[in-house]
This record gives sequence, C-alpha cells and structure tokens, in this order.
Amino acid sequence: MFWLIENKEQLREFVNQDYKEVFVELIPFHNHIHPALNDICAVYIRPTYDSKGYMICIDHSEAGTIAKTYIEKILQHIDTVYVRDKKSFLYYFQLNKVIDISSVKSVDTVFEPVFDVFYRLHPNNASINKIIPISKHYEVCENIYSKLQQVILYPKPEFIKFYNKGALAFFGIEKNGIKIDKDKFFKYYEPNNENYSISNNRIYTQYNLNTTTRRPSNAYNSINFAALKKDNHSRSSFIPENNEFLEIDISAYHPTLAGQLVNYEFDSPDIHNDFALLYNVDYARAKELTFKQLYGGVFKEYQHLEFFQKVQKYIQEQWTLFNNQGYIETPISKYRFEKDKLEDMNPQKLFNYTLQNLETSTNIQILLKIHKILSGKNTKIVLYTYDSFLLDWDEDEEQELKAIKNIFKELNLSIKINRGRNYDFK
Repeated sequence: MFWLIENKEQLREFVNQDYKEVFVELIPFHNHIHPALNDICAVYIRPTYDSKGYMICIDHSEAGTIAKTYIEKILQHIDTVYVRDKKSFLYYFQLNKVIDISSVKSVDTVFEPVFDVFYRLHPNNASINKIIPISKHYEVCENIYSKLQQVILYPKPEFIKFYNKGALAFFGIEKNGIKIDKDKFFKYYEPNNENYSISNNRIYTQYNLNTTTRRPSNAYNSINFAALKKDNHSRSSFIPENNEFLEIDISAYHPTLAGQLVNYEFDSPDIHNDFALLYNVDYARAKELTFKQLYGGVFKEYQHLEFFQKVQKYIQEQWTLFNNQGYIETPISKYRFEKDKLEDMNPQKLFNYTLQNLETSTNIQILLKIHKILSGKNTKIVLYTYDSFLLDWDEDEEQELKAIKNIFKELNLSIKINRGRNYDFK
C-alpha cells in the first residue's frame, strides 16, 4: 500500500489492515499558530509494527480530501494511539485512548530548508503547510517516528500514566484563553505575530511539561506568561470575561511540601510566622532565610532546628539512593530522576528537583479537581503559575468557590485569595 492516502478506497484498504497500535502526528495549517486558532491539513499515522507510516490528507493542495470525521472514526477503533503532544492533539480529536509519549522522550521537529523558504516567501499565509509538498511533511514525520520508535515499542515507565492526566489538566487551562484589553496589551507586549495567538480579544497560552523537573514553562508567541511583571501595570491588560478575576495563592508552598516529604508538622498554618519565632527575626526576614536554606543548603546556625535536621537527613538519604541504584522516584507522579541522564548533580540540586516535581504533581491533582467542579460553569481557570491559580470568576457561582477551597484544605495547603477587575489587582 502506498504511503499517501487521498481517497475512500485507499482509506478502506488501510482500515482493513486492522491496526491495533499506532503513532500519530498532526500537520497543522501553520507551525506557529496556536492550536486553538489553527486547523490540520493532514494526519500521519504510523502503525508501530509496520515498515512505514501513512499520510491521510484532509486539506492539501497536492492531494485529495478525506473528511476529518472519517479519520476520527478510524482512530476511535484503534486500541492505542501514541502522540508527541496530547494537549495539541485534543484540540482536533477528543479521544480517551491517546498516550503522550513525550513524558518519556521529547523529540523536537527538524524541518528541512524548504520549510524556511516557504515561510519566508509567504509570511502572511495562515495555511502555509497546505502548499508545502506533502512528501516533505511525510519525511519530517518519518524522522520523528524513527527517533521515538524504541520508546514506543518497549515497556513504558509507570509515570507515563500520570503525565497523560497532566496533559488534560493543562489543556483544560489553555483552551479557555485569557481576555485582554488590546489597547493596553500592545502598550506593554510585543508578540511575534498577533495572529499566532490572539483572536477576538483573547490570548492563548501554551504549557510545556517537557522540562527537566516536569515543572511546566508557559511561553508562547514571545510572551512569557510564567514571568509577567508585577511592577509596571502590564498585568492590567488581562481582564475577566465574567465579573472579576479571582487568584488563589498557596502560602509557603515549598516549605509545606518539604515538611510533607520529611514528615514534619508545623505548629500553625502560617509557616513563615513559625520560622520567624524559631529564627527570632521578623516575618519578611524569616521568609528570605527559609527559601535560601531550602534551595541553597542549611546555614550552620540553624542546623539544630528539627525541620532542617529532617531535611538534611532526607537529602542525604535520597543522594545515597540516587548514587547506589542510579535513580530516585518522586512522590505522586513516580517520575524518575536518573543519574545517567542528569549532569552536574549534587544533593541539594536533587532535592530542589524533587520539590519542583512534587509541586507540579500536586498542582496537576488540584487542576483536575478544579476542572471537574467548573465543568459546565461560566467560571474558568485561565492561568496557572506554580503556586497560584487564576480564575475568570462568575460571582453567581460561590458554591463552586467553596468546593475549590476545600481541595486545598484537604491537601493541608494554606491559601490566600486576591480579587480584582484586572490581573493587576489594583
């Protein structure tokens, strides 16, 4: 069977092969436009035990047309569908059986020079991939699969199940977008191209979970949503679609998580106040001292404190385990930090990695529960930044707020809430 499928007869021949397990790569209209504003012109399907993949064309200048609904029906009848980016895939196909392989191995797309030529000659063509030769798209997809084949064919680590849920958690935020005051927004920000991520006074974010610690970055179209400035009023350009923004901040998040790791109970919910009493310093200085020691090592004058004694013991035990068995396994996600895949490691750095992974794993659990509570509601979660969750809030849904607060309470996390008519909260 030829690799290009462009009519129903060829599609029927493909279906009759009765493939059970495939890798799928989607070819969007444009490589730089956010999937919420994009569409796909072709679908590459590689049966895992076949010698080649197949390109099914939906809307391309060189081939016939197969309706996307037909492709979705085919994928629904395949037992296992592997993808590189489940979040992006879900914008086009809502399937439960999709497995995101990127949590095991991340592979960047390597485009041939012809792609640069087309993009340079047609800078304003939002469906440029429809005129780039379909054979070139096929070559790119074959190359991607060749790099992932061993991971796909061999047994998968346990943590892949958790990060598949993680993809759902962050897709649930991305698809909502954030409303903006465009006049204000363009005073402070310079996206590469407005059309890549902005439509109808709404901007879309994109979370990348494929970082060293699995703590997601969130930058798209030259806007770093994880590091928006707080001191120049640029945040005021982000506005709610409902009544107000409601931001839930977790207080003393990493000290709390560290306490959970080492089985230490603080005397009160206000952890920084506890430390202020232990250090005999003011509140602000206590916060500074605690974070410096969590991330950089315990100071000699505080090594006698029970919390830091337990932290130091935990760090040393994990470092010994890391060196003896070649990896450590993190709580909740079961993600493994493997010695042969990490450079310049030391005990403190390994502990910091563990904290970041635990933070993200905990937040994924929180996000999934929030999405469930807000399903079908006007209120939506529109942004996440490590220890805070931004909701576009409908004031008539106070019962949902009580349920969301209870999520944090059940996890023994202290929170504070900010409300405002824009993200500046001023």
